[in-house]
Amino acid sequence: MRQCFCCKSLTNRLKRIEGQIRGLIKMAEEDKPCEDILVQIGSAKKALHKAGQVILEGHLQHCILDAVKQGEEEEMLKKLSSALEQFSRF
Repeated sequence: MRQCFCCKSLTNRLKRIEGQIRGLIKMAEEDKPCEDILVQIGSAKKALHKAGQVILEGHLQHCILDAVKQGEEEEMLKKLSSALEQFSRF
């Protein structure tokens, strides 16, 4: 089964998040104000959550539909339920 999350836009989004994390490390190393660091952490969390939503949407549109077409919906729904549980703990 193909992986639905290997698209260029998602990769770019994750690279931007990686840059945000590097920026956070630099802020901590430079002893920037805690308030500024917290604001940036909030931004990074929001960006990660959005990346998860993009993955979920692609998964629903591609992987789930493929599984239904192949008669594997029960197995896929179990996996989806587990993934949603993990994602909702975010």
